[in-house]
Amino acid sequence: MKAILTTMTQRGQVTVPAEVRSLLGLKPRQKVAFAIDGDHVRLLPATFTIESAFGSVRPRHKPEDFKALSRRARDEKARRTVSKLRGQ
Repeated sequence: MKAILTTMTQRGQVTVPAEVRSLLGLKPRQKVAFAIDGDHVRLLPATFTIESAFGSVRPRHKPEDFKALSRRARDEKARRTVSKLRGQ
């Protein structure tokens, strides 16, 4: 087994050595996971993150009109509230 040493900063950060990044296929800003098994820890490329899911769902309209969606949601909430107050 080969060991590569690196130094931890005061903030608990370490630099992943180039050889390890290459072996794992890691790119800049890519997430990594620490797999803990008893007293052993493995560094793995993260397989799913919010960032990795970005773009996986197509919006219904391009570009999505978030102001219109927000307005419809507020109108629906107001309608439901008025309906409850009237006892319907």
